[in-house]
Amino acid sequence: MNRNGNTYTVLYAAIMVVLVAAILASVAMALKPQQVRNIEVEKKQSILASVNIASTPADAEKIYAEKIVNEYVVNVNGEKVEGDAFNTDLKREYAKPVEEMHLPVFECQTEQGVKYVLPLRGTGLWGPIWGFVALDEDMNTIYGANFDHQGETPGLGAEISTPVFEKQFIGKKLFDNKGQLVSIIVAKVGQDAPADHKVDGISGGTITSKGLEQMLLDDFARYEEFLKKKKS
Repeated sequence: MNRNGNTYTVLYAAIMVVLVAAILASVAMALKPQQVRNIEVEKKQSILASVNIASTPADAEKIYAEKIVNEYVVNVNGEKVEGDAFNTDLKREYAKPVEEMHLPVFECQTEQGVKYVLPLRGTGLWGPIWGFVALDEDMNTIYGANFDHQGETPGLGAEISTPVFEKQFIGKKLFDNKGQLVSIIVAKVGQDAPADHKVDGISGGTITSKGLEQMLLDDFARYEEFLKKKKS
């Protein structure tokens, strides 16, 4: 075959493309189990962080196994249903009709008693935001919170994932004195709101702050019947 001809060039390029694609596919397949494990470890760290337990990638699985004493799935009526809490994908669940949603619950044993961790998912300015909120046994008082995001702006919306912002949620209430769900108001500067339900929003990150506020309200509303039944 003429190595200077077009046919040789096209054939050579095609072979190289196939070889490179095969190599990349093999590498991706080889790395996938480790990538999946890394995602699982990160999720366990986030759940533990919501109950104010520090962990590292090296010890998160051990601490999680010790502290998370129960995990299960409930429906919007607050009833336990079949399902795998840890592997439940909220994005998929929230695309379903409300009556078909499965909502994960994690119970964590702490020195202050059992805490109930609820996962959350919403939308910020540039993409999805998510997190975990831990509640005291009164199913009303926030014990801890951990938030994260996909692409919020550093120094602005991305501040929702900082300890300074997250610590504001500790001790805040979901329900008012009449038992009505108020959730948490992520307030702008000067915005008036009941102290038990208010945290300060991110300066310059109003859309992300309000997205997080809406996420909290929507998701706590989905868990409302579970919270009321567990409390009673």
